[in-house]
Amino acid sequence: MPEKILISACLLGVPVRYNGSGLPFESSILADWKEAGILVPLCPEVAAGFHTPRPPVEIEKNRSGTDVLEGHGRIFEDNGRDVTRLLCLGASIAVQTAIKAGCRFALLTDGSPSCGSTFIYSGNHDGQTCSGLGVVAADLRKNGIEVYAQHHIRALAARLRS
Repeated sequence: MPEKILISACLLGVPVRYNGSGLPFESSILADWKEAGILVPLCPEVAAGFHTPRPPVEIEKNRSGTDVLEGHGRIFEDNGRDVTRLLCLGASIAVQTAIKAGCRFALLTDGSPSCGSTFIYSGNHDGQTCSGLGVVAADLRKNGIEVYAQHHIRALAARLRS
């Protein structure tokens, strides 16, 4: 049976991002996986109760999703509202969804405070990025699920073939 892959719903064009848009990712690999029925789409933020559109959120400066999960960081909307609890709930839902569906892999939207796996935004709401993990990526990894950013889809495809 083919491996299931948890995927950020926005990568499939679902309009769930903070600004009400999708982030459709065009790839023949992704098209094949979609046709094979192995993708498990999820927007952890919407699953946790966020509305679309919504204010942008960033992890506190100099922190990552790992820090947040360990209780050493917070996540704020650009208006100052603390949404740490909601994003951590989204991470928990993502882990539960992946485990229930039998996903050992995830393909997530990089840069997101939830799904970022190589970079996130700086925490200053200034458009700057830094290396780091979102809370979903961090929680999935903590639970043994391999996480890949959309621009690393070829590496994930190679991993699935091995």
